[in-house]
Amino acid sequence: MAELRRYVQARGWEVSKEIIDHGFSGSTDKRPGLKQLMDLARSREIDCIVVVKLDRLFRSLKHLVTTLEELESLGVQFVAVKDSVDWTTPAGRFFVQVLGSLAELEKGILRERTMLGLLHARNKGIRLGRPKIHDGSMIRALRLQGKSYREISKFLSVPMGTITKAIRNPD
Repeated sequence: MAELRRYVQARGWEVSKEIIDHGFSGSTDKRPGLKQLMDLARSREIDCIVVVKLDRLFRSLKHLVTTLEELESLGVQFVAVKDSVDWTTPAGRFFVQVLGSLAELEKGILRERTMLGLLHARNKGIRLGRPKIHDGSMIRALRLQGKSYREISKFLSVPMGTITKAIRNPD
């Protein structure tokens, strides 16, 4: 944030709002901070949006282009400091699309590698996922004794979904 403040100060601009999305994945456009940012732009409360890098705000080329086009129609400037992006020129628009395409390619390659790694691990017999912390046979035994799902949940301290799954899908 200090880097952005220095940049804004060097340009002679005034910071009206700082928005940070803690605990939300950038791979979704369903983030409270992003919603707040776009609401500020739509209500014309801000003139410019400054981010460190494009990938801090956008994860897909489509999202990047549609959002930047909307910002342009609203008269809101956009600057990505480390990517040297200026959306107000044709060359800047081209550069943004190239960067967005590269970011999307990188994301796709990462996903592909992850899926191949998981497949490789499965083929080697490595069990993936969370380790079971309960015994399905115990859940089924309690159910056969006439206990309700709620009683089993309370007795074993496991969620209702775990009980349902254990009863429907015996090991």
